[in-house]
This record gives sequence, C-alpha cells and structure tokens, in this order.
Amino acid sequence: MREINDQTLQLAAQKAVIIRENIIKMLAESGSGHPGGSLSAADIMACLYFWEMNIDPGKPLAPERDRFVLSKGHAAPVLYATLAEKGFFPAEDLLSLRQLGSPLQGHPDMRKLAGVEASTGSLGQGISWAVGMALAGKMDQAGYRVYTLLGDGELEEGMVWEAVMAAAHYHLDNLTAIVDNNGLQIDGQVQKIMNVAPIGEKFAAFNWEVIAIDGHDLQQIMTALEKARGIKDRPTAIIAQTIKGKGVSFMEDRAEWHGKAPKKEEAQKALEQIKAEAAALGIN
Repeated sequence: MREINDQTLQLAAQKAVIIRENIIKMLAESGSGHPGGSLSAADIMACLYFWEMNIDPGKPLAPERDRFVLSKGHAAPVLYATLAEKGFFPAEDLLSLRQLGSPLQGHPDMRKLAGVEASTGSLGQGISWAVGMALAGKMDQAGYRVYTLLGDGELEEGMVWEAVMAAAHYHLDNLTAIVDNNGLQIDGQVQKIMNVAPIGEKFAAFNWEVIAIDGHDLQQIMTALEKARGIKDRPTAIIAQTIKGKGVSFMEDRAEWHGKAPKKEEAQKALEQIKAEAAALGIN
C-alpha cells in the first residue's frame, strides 16, 4: 500500500483550502453557480487530483491517464478550481466562469476545456459515461482507472442504477464511484423529496464493494481510495458523508445555497472563514 503520511495529508489539506477559496471567488465574480455541492466535494477532489490519480496536465489526452467524470455536473466550480490548481489552465481564468465565450461554462464541456473528460449536467449520465470508459479500458486491457463523483440527490435518477447494474455485470474493478452524500438537493432534504437511503446497501445489492467514510477526513478518503485499488472483479462505491457548503458557516447544511452565488460581502466573509479554519488547523 502507498504510504499516507503527514506530508501527503498536509498537501491535500492545503489544496482543499485553495479549491474552496477559488470556488467562492469565481462564483462571486460570476454572480451565479452552485457553491453548496462544490464546497462539500473539495476534500474529495483534493485527494483525487493531488494524491490518487495518474494525471499530467502537460499531457491531458495521454492514453494511460486516469479518468475523472463529474457526474453531478452542476458542481463544475469544484472541478474547475481543481483543474486550475493542478495546472491545466491559469487560475486567473477562473474569474471568467459563466461569462460569454468562456470555456468555463455552467456545466463542464469536454470540447472547451482540457482536463474535462465528459460533458455532464444531465444527472445520471455521468456515471453511465464512466461505466463506458471503464468497460473500454477492460476491453483494451489498459491500466487506467476511472473515477466518478455523484450527488446523493442524483441517485434519484433511474439511469444511475442501470449503470450500477452494468458496472457489476462487467466486473469493472477499474471503476470507483464516490457519492457526495451531503443530504440536500435544490428543493430541500433528499430524505424528504425522494429518499435514496440506504445508499450503501443499494450498491451492495448490485454487487459493488462499498466503503463508508467521512468525506472531509483526508485520511479516510485516501485509505478508501487505496482500498478500492485492491478490489478485484467488481467496482467500488465510496459513500462519503459530507456537509453541503463545508467551510462556510452560513452555507453549511443549507439547501438555499445549492445554486445561489454569494454576493461580494458574503464572499469576503466566506473567504475569511476558510482562511481562519485553515489557520486553526495549522494549514499554511
């Protein structure tokens, strides 16, 4: 197993802070977008891109690269912030989010931006795309792995479970699906709108390996990803318990921040809180 040491954890923590800061900055500049589910996924994305995945921004189409599909495409800000920090494009371009002519569209477009593997936004299609990529990898006897991030509200889509069934049927052990289980969607609590629980048991019933974690605990995230690499003959689902709007007190666990950008004053307050929390944790 790869070592998960203090240096590794510190790097991921630093990247998660930068990702959260840039999410707030770009949304405040654009005046529209989705902060809640972007902030909840920042720790997961930091671990994927700065520890787990084999990706080179200098070779974005390298055949051996790992693939990531943001199935919950409305959380594009977290993907853009991560790609910029990884070096796929300059960080200053983040401020063009949702502007006319910008490659940083409201939902990811693989035709416009290097590092985006799939154009997503219609919920349920991303995991279906990821299953196809993983199946192609198996057929080609390629060594790459495929990762996809779903929202818990997205699990209400029927095609998600068709994809889950197919992934198990084809023994796609090169596929890892991560569920950002923050409990909220745009209309309120997932449990009240269309209860998808128990999530882990559903994936297990489709013959997936299931790992439940705290989606803000970097050690747990990395350990789960490492365990998924060792699973054979079936795909892995990591059910990550998260907090919508994580890192910004007035956004945390609030459904109204699913798709509402902060105003300038709110953005400043949010950035101050992110910096203060980072400092309290000893993150430079």
